[in-house]
Amino acid sequence: MTHIAILIPTLDQVAGAERQILTLAPALAQRGHHVTLVALSGTAENHRAALAASGVSILCLHMRKAWLDPRGWLTFLRWHRQNRPHILHAHLPHAIFFARLVRLIAPARVVLSTVHTTALGSGIQQFLFRATGPLSTHLTAVSHAAHIALLRAGLASPTSSSLLPNAIPVSTTDPTQAAVNGTFHWLAIGRLIPLKDYPTLLRAFAQLPSNSHLTIAGSGPELATLQQLAHELNITPRVHFLGFVPDLELQFRTAHACVLSSLWEGLPLAPLEAAAHALPVVATNAPGTAETLIPNRTGFLVPVANPDALAAAMRRLMHLPQPDRLAMGNAAHAFALKQFALPVILDRWQSLYASLLAANPRPSRLG
Repeated sequence: MTHIAILIPTLDQVAGAERQILTLAPALAQRGHHVTLVALSGTAENHRAALAASGVSILCLHMRKAWLDPRGWLTFLRWHRQNRPHILHAHLPHAIFFARLVRLIAPARVVLSTVHTTALGSGIQQFLFRATGPLSTHLTAVSHAAHIALLRAGLASPTSSSLLPNAIPVSTTDPTQAAVNGTFHWLAIGRLIPLKDYPTLLRAFAQLPSNSHLTIAGSGPELATLQQLAHELNITPRVHFLGFVPDLELQFRTAHACVLSSLWEGLPLAPLEAAAHALPVVATNAPGTAETLIPNRTGFLVPVANPDALAAAMRRLMHLPQPDRLAMGNAAHAFALKQFALPVILDRWQSLYASLLAANPRPSRLG
């Protein structure tokens, strides 16, 4: 049985990368792997019961200084001596640096790094990423755009890196799509932070007819600012801030389309999950986002930070005859099923794990 330790900075705040790990870890455990989820900080309290029920173990290192807290290192080293995982699979920069450097004193057969964004960080972060590269066995990126960015910056090698996209649960049966009965419901998902560019979305939405409503599922530091902007735009009655929603099934079932206004992404989950529910998407043409849809077939792409263009595309979708909108949603569902369905991506992860372990039969301090 392969023991996979999946490292993540924290699970106390959940965004796209964390949601992806919460999907992959139980699925890998169900396929017979021994999976331990290692959180550098926080308690993961909100996820313990569900993960335990799915057969996933949790180790919290309670680190207070990013990946530098020595107490976390000691906790991990004690655990490592007792458990000897075959693979350390790290997601996001802090966990990647930790997994690479801890290998120097806790040799591992495979250290795998996964990058979830096209934003490669500051010069210092890129220097550290490049310097610790020899400690990583392999690197994966969740999108073609992210992979190309890493290669161009010299942070990845073509021979020891690959593209492996995010996975989503997709039903093999056609989902039921909500009919439009007077009100058109838009759904936006994501943390309330600058990179999601919700001000552009609100300014675009303000241009839409009064029979449209927008639900925003996500929490974050910009809530008060966005609520004030909605008030200034006179759209407060039509915009609903739900906060963090752990289960979005109801929102997907009652929405007619999904909208994403991000400035950049790695491979955003929201449009993939919308496609899995047969919802068309209007999204900004940010790096990574374009890979989640087929323009004019499963949704529409518009320039970044352009509220007028976003509003025009949203109106275009709203004014489609219902059979055309449903056909667009069905095409999105078929696209998601083929490219991003959880079983498909799990097969690829298992194949990569197996090939890396075969090439690295003994623990070592270098990749």
